[in-house]
Amino acid sequence: MPNMNWIIQSCRLLAETARGFRRTRPFDGLTIGTAIHLEPKTAALLLTLMEGGARVVATGNLMTTQPETVAALRSRGVKVVGELTGDPETHESYLREVLDHGPDLILDNGGDLFARFVKAPYDSLLGGTEETTSGRERLLPLRDRINRPLLVINDSPIKQMAENEHAVGQSVLESFMRITNRATNGRRVTVIGYGACGRGVAGNFARAHARVSVLESDPVRRLNALFDGFAVPERDRAISSADVIVTVTGSPGVISADDIPLLTDGVILANAGHLPWEIDVAGLLKHPDVVSCTEPTEGVKSLALNDGKHINVLTDGHIVNLSGPRPLGNSAESMDLGFTLQARCLESIARGHVSLGDCVVPVPRDIDAQVARDYIALVNRQAGLPG
Repeated sequence: MPNMNWIIQSCRLLAETARGFRRTRPFDGLTIGTAIHLEPKTAALLLTLMEGGARVVATGNLMTTQPETVAALRSRGVKVVGELTGDPETHESYLREVLDHGPDLILDNGGDLFARFVKAPYDSLLGGTEETTSGRERLLPLRDRINRPLLVINDSPIKQMAENEHAVGQSVLESFMRITNRATNGRRVTVIGYGACGRGVAGNFARAHARVSVLESDPVRRLNALFDGFAVPERDRAISSADVIVTVTGSPGVISADDIPLLTDGVILANAGHLPWEIDVAGLLKHPDVVSCTEPTEGVKSLALNDGKHINVLTDGHIVNLSGPRPLGNSAESMDLGFTLQARCLESIARGHVSLGDCVVPVPRDIDAQVARDYIALVNRQAGLPG
């Protein structure tokens, strides 16, 4: 598995963490269950957890599971449930099978496993982690029912800076260009959502010479976008003036069939949020003005309207940097940091260092500081500098 081996070699901090785990074995006798994008960088994380003594049971997220990664993980002893699927019912069965193993720790991505745990709880669960903002919002109302330590990786300043603001923007831009083979120069791009990921997407398209507008409902974030140099028009203008629209909100139905009259001819719609619900693709397809749907190139659906206009949707509305042809996701270095946070948080919960009241809360400051120090020391050592 050349690509997977390349990625594992690139995740240098995880490799150091794995060497430590071989000595300390924080997960001896424990099962870790996860539902996460199964691609080479997550494989590096799961193998690191195994080095700490864990038995790992994993399934993927909708439409992002990479078969080569599944084969590699199975060959190395990870119990992988299911295959690549875009069918919600099939995905549901995979999630339930992971929980049937009674994991002692859950590594969640979007809240899928914890949301199902509360419907059929069991006593042996120690707690776990949630990777995303979407998952945090989903799990916050369930805190009293979860009643376990649950640390939200996306709330870490390291994750916000390294992965969300830098890496997501880079990988969404790269994915847009790889899938469409279209230039960004002079193109009118509207980014919907101006959290850390939205800032990264807007900034990277702007640096690629696109003309970027931001649509953000929160007035303070909207002001932030304005001070960062972006146009912040009202919604109708932001949509009707765009050649490309990228959704980065975590919310459902951001673009729907009701927006068809506003969309320009040839517009390209892409979702950079975790869940495939920000662009209501099913609603667009059912609209009476849509007369046909074709796939002019892999990863692009082109909807023809009865007035001759076309609307193009990338990767069926699934997360664009982890779907479609040859998906790469975020850079190895950014995920190395974020996944080391995951490993250290799970270690802390396994050792009983996180209290029951710390449920759906940010990564503890001491773990952030440890990961930051370790990464700086690693980079400085390789540069021949003092740590």
